[in-house]
Amino acid sequence: MSLLRFKVVKEASDRKPVEVNLPSERPERYYGEAVFNREKMFEYLPKKTYDQLVSAIDNKQPISREVADSVAEGMKKWAIDNGARHYTHWFHPLTGGTAEKHDGFIEHDGKGGVVEEFDGKLLVQQEPDASSFPNGGIRNTFEARGYSAWDISSPVFIINKTLCIPTIFISYTGEALDFKTPLLRALNAVDKAAADVARMFDKDVKHVYSYLGWEQEYFLVDEALYNARPDLVLTGRTLMGHESAKNQQLEDHYFGAIPSRVEAFMLDLEIECHKLGIPARTRHNEVAPNQFELAPIFEETNLANDHNLLLMSVMNEVGRRHNFRVLLHEKPFAGINGSGKHNNWSLGTDTGTLLFAPGKTPRENLRFVTFFANVMAAVHRHNALLKASISSATNAHRLGANEAPPAIISIFTGKQIADILSKLETSTEDELITFGGKEGIDMGVAQIPEIMLDNTDRNRTSPFAFTGNRFEFRAVGSSANCASAMIAINAAVADQLKQFKAKVDARVEREESLYHAILEEVKALLVESKPIHFDGNGYSEEWKEEAARRGLDCETSVPKIFDAYLRPESVKMFADAGVFTEFELKARNEVKWETYTKKIQIEARVLGDLALNHILPVATRYQSMLVDNLVKLKSLFPGTKGDALTSVDLQIIERMSEHMRIIKEETEKMVNARKSANRIENEREKAIAYHDNVVPAMEIIRYHIDKLELMVDNEMWPLPKYREMLFIR
Repeated sequence: MSLLRFKVVKEASDRKPVEVNLPSERPERYYGEAVFNREKMFEYLPKKTYDQLVSAIDNKQPISREVADSVAEGMKKWAIDNGARHYTHWFHPLTGGTAEKHDGFIEHDGKGGVVEEFDGKLLVQQEPDASSFPNGGIRNTFEARGYSAWDISSPVFIINKTLCIPTIFISYTGEALDFKTPLLRALNAVDKAAADVARMFDKDVKHVYSYLGWEQEYFLVDEALYNARPDLVLTGRTLMGHESAKNQQLEDHYFGAIPSRVEAFMLDLEIECHKLGIPARTRHNEVAPNQFELAPIFEETNLANDHNLLLMSVMNEVGRRHNFRVLLHEKPFAGINGSGKHNNWSLGTDTGTLLFAPGKTPRENLRFVTFFANVMAAVHRHNALLKASISSATNAHRLGANEAPPAIISIFTGKQIADILSKLETSTEDELITFGGKEGIDMGVAQIPEIMLDNTDRNRTSPFAFTGNRFEFRAVGSSANCASAMIAINAAVADQLKQFKAKVDARVEREESLYHAILEEVKALLVESKPIHFDGNGYSEEWKEEAARRGLDCETSVPKIFDAYLRPESVKMFADAGVFTEFELKARNEVKWETYTKKIQIEARVLGDLALNHILPVATRYQSMLVDNLVKLKSLFPGTKGDALTSVDLQIIERMSEHMRIIKEETEKMVNARKSANRIENEREKAIAYHDNVVPAMEIIRYHIDKLELMVDNEMWPLPKYREMLFIR
């Protein structure tokens, strides 16, 4: 193994950047060329069909079978013209990834040949096997039927010569088996509830849209080094490995010069993104070595989520072309920052107004404060649920680790807004709400213009921070489907806005003015939600104690965090918003507990194999060499001199023996704990057993393996080390 290790390390260090085949045109010329967008629709569809389809998309209405047939014909012609040979319904099962089954554009012609066929029936609906995906008991193995149905609001696209049709995925009995169905329900709920409130300020508002701007963090590892690490291959993270002497402590990687190999990868990835209509715009080095980020322009939430899932798939393919493996695990390396996927979330009207942006008039500012206060109230009431929406076995390694938001949900507002909200909360009369404009800083250098300050700073320790005209949900994990967090926040805010509207209407019916009614209800929400407001250091121990006193959810066990989905207030909220039934929630929690167990189970098996079959044999062999050397020294230098010469070796041998003993014992304990947990039938209790008994044993085993890594001869160590994996040359 040592020869293999040095071979792959040398192979990785000798690599040169892969040449990227740059398009001759500027990005605006080829942007969206693989997407059946409105430009392609207009070209390939009859004018009547185009108008009916666009109207259905804009007004959230179904289309007729006649229109579907016409769309399918035009879509097929466009796809074939662009080299597509197959089509697939592309959906988001509860695995967290995407799924697709490819069918060719062919059917018997009755003469021994085939004809190209694709009609409205094939476009609109398909029948994947619903029992073979996670379903939480909704479908039995012998009850396989499920349906995928076309989501007309997300454009179809071509990838690898296959026409991909974004769809929802439901069971034969109508329950959602995916992320897109409840996301669309949540977006419809917040559209209706927010529009009802927005019309209090602007009667022309018809719809409110949810917007999402994700920031995708990821690691790159040379493919040869990746393949030499069974833990990376099988679990997505390193289950052992002592940190490098140099990692991120000099803070020299963040926003630093991008390595040439990585820049070639990024450029290739951006080109592929732009062809697929993904508006990738920002790229940079992240904090940890080998860690990077890609961020797009904001989009409507459903489309943005589709694009993020598509990106994660494309990243892997492009990475392979450049001899990289993309790591989307939240914590692939210990001792350095993990990866998140910040979800910048906002609401805007069809009249062009961002509802979380302070305005220029008191009326606009009242609208801003109204929506701001309702978000605070929703996050306060459902802080445990929001934490559950971003929790997973993988994200647990990152949250609360002094590098990412704590495992306690709070809202950061910034001083200016906090002061205004505090003043408003205690005011006794109707006051005009005003926000100061941007202030400038004169740098005192002639060639540097005045720097304008925003009305909020950034708080990197806050899991849910207001950042100017949006909220940044920073706790979302890098490998997660954004829909999970977006379902929770949009549904919770929709429910809260619906309650707010009802209370304001009741006040107006009692002959209060609309302005006064809104203001009084906003004040009540600000008082109620004060515990969720925290602008301080979320990493501090003092905050954990303070959060508990405030009544915020401080649970850290992921299996128990999932309980928040089944609390009565959560069940009622989702049901009232039309997002989930109680049956669907229970099924999804079964999937969450089962997935947690399986991920830890796989990691434990891999760790046990590596410990017993890779690490201990090498450590034993090196220890034998030390013992042999010690015996020889003793024979050459008997007495006191020999004791002095061999004392260091003897100490190393003793320390190694202790580490090896503990590794053996803890591995046996871990295996027994796993076997014991596997006998538990209840999925929740099984997940808790894995969390409480298996995970701690894994941490102990890792600690002692990492100690051995520093003691065993470098040439003998079987796995690529952190210092070899974390610095792309």
